[in-house]
Amino acid sequence: MKKLNPINTFSEGNKVQGFYLCTDKHLRYTRSGDLYIDIELRDITGHISAKIWDNVSTLNEKFNAGNAVAISGLVEIFLDQPQLIIKKINKATVQHYSRYGFDPSMVVPSSRKNLKKMWVQIEQLIDGIKNPSIKKLVKSIYSSNKKRLLVIPGSVNMQYCYRSGYIEQIISMSLIAKRICTLYRVDRDLVLAGIFLYGIGKVKEINSEYETDFTMEGHLIGHSVISRDIVKEAISRMKNFSIKLSKMIEHIILNCSNELEFSPKEQPSFSEALLVNQIILLDSKMNIMANVLAEDKEKGDFTNRHNYFRIPLFKNNESE
Repeated sequence: MKKLNPINTFSEGNKVQGFYLCTDKHLRYTRSGDLYIDIELRDITGHISAKIWDNVSTLNEKFNAGNAVAISGLVEIFLDQPQLIIKKINKATVQHYSRYGFDPSMVVPSSRKNLKKMWVQIEQLIDGIKNPSIKKLVKSIYSSNKKRLLVIPGSVNMQYCYRSGYIEQIISMSLIAKRICTLYRVDRDLVLAGIFLYGIGKVKEINSEYETDFTMEGHLIGHSVISRDIVKEAISRMKNFSIKLSKMIEHIILNCSNELEFSPKEQPSFSEALLVNQIILLDSKMNIMANVLAEDKEKGDFTNRHNYFRIPLFKNNESE
């Protein structure tokens, strides 16, 4: 297998090949009337403009904006900036290109945790639920949505907003719940049900092939109602599921889904719902703060104030 070249290693004269995300694509004409393709490429190391001058009609059919692509080409300098002249390009999929080294984490921000190990942990957490009805409900929903759950982010642009961020967040919140439930007189299984199911609608709310955005259903309905509908449908297929338990789970979903704002119109009305709400809020804000600190490039002990919290955050660099 030939060496793959990340964008931040490109320099003039390099013959490169690798996997990138095509974030923009336009058919254009030169001044002489010749057709070419103008492209913007990105990976986790950077971005670069690219052009296809030759074999335009054929190569144009092989990919679209938003696709991961396999490319070989030559790096040139244009207006003092590097530019990639593409010779070969194909849509890259795990099915066809994983044997050549392609992984979606190469082209979009992804969870740093091992995906297979996270799913095993999800299964272990579900198996630890003692209430048989809740366990069966959560297991059936997660099993039937596994493919999407493995890739969706926790949100579009706030907490855990990277590939596979959703299950990373569910694991984090479940571990918090297991510890904190012992401090209060609450039904731990009901709390875990709320954590596992409050955002399950994100499998339909978020379009996360590579460029994360809301689907039409996400824009028009939102994950709280979608989550409630998914759960109601799953419960309707189960025998003798408690009506009271069903309504309590629905209440948690509908009143604990606005992670970063606490609306007075939507307030949890029993202890388990309140606890789920606060665990979501705590974990989301801790993740956002960690990301702000990790991405900060300011010199000194504090970040700038242009962040979610709107205040300078103390870096607390103990090693300094």
